[in-house]
Amino acid sequence: MFLEIVTPEAVLFSSEVTSVAVPGTNGEFQMLNNHAPIVSSLTAGTIKIEASNVSIDEKFEDKFTKTNDGRLSFEINSGTLEMKDNKAIILAD
Repeated sequence: MFLEIVTPEAVLFSSEVTSVAVPGTNGEFQMLNNHAPIVSSLTAGTIKIEASNVSIDEKFEDKFTKTNDGRLSFEINSGTLEMKDNKAIILAD
C-alpha cells in the first residue's frame, strides 16, 4: 500500500509500505495491503511503519526513529487517517 504522512509544514513521508500501525481514538490498529476503506481520528502516540527500501528526505530524517526490528516510528499529537484505494493518508499534528 502507499502511505503519505502530511503535517502543516510539509509532506514528511511518501512511500510504498508493508504495514502501518496508528494510535486510533479507540486504541492502536494496523492496516495491511488492500485494507478496507476507513476514516479515523488519531490520538497522541506513535505511528509504526514497516517497509523496505524507504528513503526519507534529509530534512525530515530526525523526525523518524528506526526501531530494533527495522520499523520506522513517528510521534504525533493528534491527526486524521484516510485509507482508500490502497492509499493511506495521515494528516498529523
